Amino acid sequence: MLLSSPERLSRYDVPASVLDVLTRSQVRHVSVVGRRGPAQAAFTAKELREMMNLEGTAFIPVDESIMTDAQKSPLERQHKRILDILKKGSKEKLGNTKRTWSLDFFRSPTGISTSEGSNGTPVTLNLAHTTLSPTGSAVPTGVHSDLRTSLVVTALGHTAETSTPWFDPKTGHVRASGGRVLDTEGRVIRRVYASGWAGRGARGVLATTMVDAYGVAETMLGDTFPDEFQRDAVEGMPGGGENGTVNVDSMLPTAVDNDSLPRDVEEAVRVGQSTSYEDWKKIDAEEVRRGEEVGKERERMGWEDAKAFLQHLRSKASGT
Repeated sequence: MLLSSPERLSRYDVPASVLDVLTRSQVRHVSVVGRRGPAQAAFTAKELREMMNLEGTAFIPVDESIMTDAQKSPLERQHKRILDILKKGSKEKLGNTKRTWSLDFFRSPTGISTSEGSNGTPVTLNLAHTTLSPTGSAVPTGVHSDLRTSLVVTALGHTAETSTPWFDPKTGHVRASGGRVLDTEGRVIRRVYASGWAGRGARGVLATTMVDAYGVAETMLGDTFPDEFQRDAVEGMPGGGENGTVNVDSMLPTAVDNDSLPRDVEEAVRVGQSTSYEDWKKIDAEEVRRGEEVGKERERMGWEDAKAFLQHLRSKASGT
């Protein structure tokens, strides 16, 4: 987004308010800082290829020693393709563009500092140099460096809500197996589930999270309607009984009114802060209509804009 031209982005569903900011952007270089190397990169080959093909933007090559070391590691097909793309580089040649970007591997941010009297910009991003431990995690080497920048965008993974009794401080996410949330003794908490990063940690791409969500949904259906859906045993479940059975904590009630709404949802309906599926379809159609007027996929509404739009429709329908 920061390196793409506003003209290119204007064809898609980027809100006009965002395009206005990007039109005034003075960003000329983006450094993507990663704690490990290219052989451990979490991005996909497709994502990298799209970055390499950005118009008017050139890629600064990765240090040759890092590339050589990465090729010595046992690589899956995905990472072999990533290394090939990195070696090929960007479509635009370095030195011929106004904008550049780089992948700064084996660097771990440790802090941000500012110069006295600088009014906060630019800032200095403090980096610890890292290497791989025998288990493949990033560990500091004791060497440090600084990176001067005007903007820092964090993307440091995910930590689940620490106040929940099911949070596992060792993994940073909810303690779960097969989608079912567990207590500290490995017992299943009845009718409590976790999917995606909350249940598995910050790993995988969007499709990984989507497939996991499908799997957890199937588990929920199997637990709720055992006669209609196949109920799978929980893999690796501590305390599992005979014949694939598991210990189930009765913390939450077994009798649940499936037609009732949670309190938070009921309150949102009462004060007019909820959006029904029918409301969403109206918003969707209006966004598409507004987009067609300016030649783009859709013009996305903000929350306040969407509320005002729905209120207008309700007032119009009631004749007020």
